[in-house]
Amino acid sequence: MKKTLVIGATPDPGRYAYLASNKLVRHGHDIVNVGIKKGEVAGVPIEPAQTIHDDIDTITLYVGTRNQPPLYDYILNTKPKRIIFNPGTENPELEAMAQQKGIEIVEGCTLVMLSTGQY
Repeated sequence: MKKTLVIGATPDPGRYAYLASNKLVRHGHDIVNVGIKKGEVAGVPIEPAQTIHDDIDTITLYVGTRNQPPLYDYILNTKPKRIIFNPGTENPELEAMAQQKGIEIVEGCTLVMLSTGQY
């Protein structure tokens, strides 16, 4: 199983990040929820982007491109094996920075990847 950090986590059930957190847990993945909203998703509290987790396989992004720059250091210092840029989060600048650090880049949809067994 791939421990996944969900950036942009929200307790709002109408958001894709909420659906992704729940689906990841249903598929047996451990998650860390990071976001600016208070609460929890899939039984896991939402925390601010402060604590660097050193056991993350995948970061899945649900934060728009213009809101990502303050998260660059947090994302890169987490040292994930891959970053999934979900639709609307694609960011050539961050993608290039991550690739320079040997991080795999995926432009795709976490929900679709889980549904089709490609996660």
